[in-house]
Amino acid sequence: MDTQVFVNKAAASGIIAFDFSDYKPTTEIIELDIKDHLFMGMIVKEKEFKESISAVDYSVYQNKAVGIVCSTDAIIPPWAYMFLMEKLSPYAVYVDLNSAEKILLDLWKRRLIYADLKHFKDQKVVVRAHSSHDPSLYVLATELLKPLVKSLMYGEIGLPKVIFKK
Repeated sequence: MDTQVFVNKAAASGIIAFDFSDYKPTTEIIELDIKDHLFMGMIVKEKEFKESISAVDYSVYQNKAVGIVCSTDAIIPPWAYMFLMEKLSPYAVYVDLNSAEKILLDLWKRRLIYADLKHFKDQKVVVRAHSSHDPSLYVLATELLKPLVKSLMYGEIGLPKVIFKK
């Protein structure tokens, strides 16, 4: 009887995967809408604004990332953001004037920038494709991996698109 041996060509190729999911931040992100602290939802009246901001229980932001947003078209003076940051700083691990979605992307990029990628040195690396990942992550991955890797690819190990070869 003739026995056939199947070889997993993907495993034999020596290509290793770089998956963004391994670097996704786990910090919970909460948006704080300052509209609720404005007079008529539109105007910063200093005394009322400071009283309203001071009355907030900031412990709900403990160890979380906070995105400060304003869902109305109000003009907010810079001191108001500074006042709010002063209140958030003992609790939040990260604060920015951005939506939760943009903060997630920023934190994700920071994790990639500070990641130890030396195990990819002189390797054939494929950056895994995922339609929900922001394209800027792929740009950053290329910038970070190109100086290290022997070859850089996109897609899946079994059928990658070559981006760069040394």
